[in-house]
Amino acid sequence: MDRLPRWADLTLVPLVSLLFAAVISALVLLVIGQSPVEAFKVMVDGALGSPYGWGYTLYYATSFIFTGLAVTVAFHAGLFNIGGEGQAQLGGLGVALVCLSLPWPHWTVALIAATAGAALFGAAWAAIPAYLQAKRGSHIVITTIMFNYIAAALLVYMLVDVLKPVGQADPASARFPVGAQLPALNDIPGFNLIFERPVPANVTLLIALAMAVVVWALLWRTRLGYQIRAFGKSEAAAKYAGINPVRITIIAMLISGGLAGMMSINNVMGEAERLLQNSSEGAGFIGIAVALMGRNHPFGVVLAALLFGFLYQGGAELGLWTSIPIEMRIVVQGLVILFTGALDMMVRMILERAFGLVRSAKAMRAA
Repeated sequence: MDRLPRWADLTLVPLVSLLFAAVISALVLLVIGQSPVEAFKVMVDGALGSPYGWGYTLYYATSFIFTGLAVTVAFHAGLFNIGGEGQAQLGGLGVALVCLSLPWPHWTVALIAATAGAALFGAAWAAIPAYLQAKRGSHIVITTIMFNYIAAALLVYMLVDVLKPVGQADPASARFPVGAQLPALNDIPGFNLIFERPVPANVTLLIALAMAVVVWALLWRTRLGYQIRAFGKSEAAAKYAGINPVRITIIAMLISGGLAGMMSINNVMGEAERLLQNSSEGAGFIGIAVALMGRNHPFGVVLAALLFGFLYQGGAELGLWTSIPIEMRIVVQGLVILFTGALDMMVRMILERAFGLVRSAKAMRAA
């Protein structure tokens, strides 16, 4: 069978998968008696048609960049980390404990400390499944899924019995001190020329983009990154080359968990300014789709995160301004995951057949 050119594999496969998901979504809308054109217009206007809409799209995309990078690092080591949701929740706990511990003099100091706390708590929550995989042979998918539920239960306990202020009804921590509140994009010089109204997108976006560069440099420009990718390609060959599988498994999962935990800087410290029960907002699971659609490359993860940010904000606008249920965004997300993940080979085969026909036609004309 003809192989796809690299450019086609990196761009056409996800684009065609997205097109298939859009077509099926349009058919679903028609079945329930709604207009796909009107729905698309509302989504575009609400998510991209104004600086305010962009503010929400970038806010969601920021979280998805972190969790997408977390899945990407683990994937390159041959590990499927499904525990981003739990690791992000524990990262939020780390952020809250740091922010509530001191009267921080300035948000920059608090941000550095909270980033370290988020990464440490997320990495610690990933360390146990990593150890069980490396030393006991427990499957990483099963253990990380189980740890998501344990993390959720632990967070409820911390909020209800430890962090909730006396006399407060809702399970949430106290609000962070002023010195631990991050500036939104509308508060940053330069960005405030674009975002004139308050938006949830905040300085964490810049950290997420910086981490995408760091992950790229780690995986493709360092010895450790080479060992991670070699181990992910073939464990037997990596062991023959002297790469320690236990060391690589644990290191890759620690990095993955740390990245997932850092997601909580965005919504716990940057937007809510306190720890809430659903602190991860489902971003841990969306990160899997983001990594798949981004072809497990940091640049692709950023683009895919922007797409899912658009779907999140656009879906919210559908629920607000039309009679289309907001759950339609879940349908669209599911279809994107279906075509970029489970049906990736089908899309690839269609494109390979198309490229094969083009090559045959060129060969016949040349003859």
